Amino acid sequence: MKLHELPARAEGGGFHVVVESPRGSPLKLKYEPDPGFIFGGRALPLGHTYPYDFGFVPGTRADDGDPVDALVYWDVPSHPGVVLVCRALGVLELDQEDEGERVRNDRVVVVPIGHARGEDVRSILDLQERVREELAHFFTSSVFFTGKDARPLGWKGPDAAQALVARSARR
Repeated sequence: MKLHELPARAEGGGFHVVVESPRGSPLKLKYEPDPGFIFGGRALPLGHTYPYDFGFVPGTRADDGDPVDALVYWDVPSHPGVVLVCRALGVLELDQEDEGERVRNDRVVVVPIGHARGEDVRSILDLQERVREELAHFFTSSVFFTGKDARPLGWKGPDAAQALVARSARR
């Protein structure tokens, strides 16, 4: 698989998201471009599972050096390696400890284009505040034992998510 070679932008609008860890997985999976496989990573803390599919936007490089992280807001699990064409709902701005420095590690939240049960959600701000709080808590608590000391900085809407993907896209 050469998933990392996919462009960030998809034909006809939206952008690609590669699923690494599907909804319900208690295991963080990670795609490695060389050799092009998805490897088992670390187990999440007891009781934690991914609330939605989680992966990355290919063809991007975020501030932490990895592709932009993406959470797919929909009500079904897919599988590792599945590529979805999505539209942005927003972004959770987040920073974390990395080798003694605070670095940004934002997460875009997206919905697949054509997902009928997600058509009415246009922005992350359309979701209940409680849902946004639980998502932010998931992203901080799921890395609690890694020493990353992740801290949410706030939510921004779809324009900020689109801008993050655009400025992170490799030319």
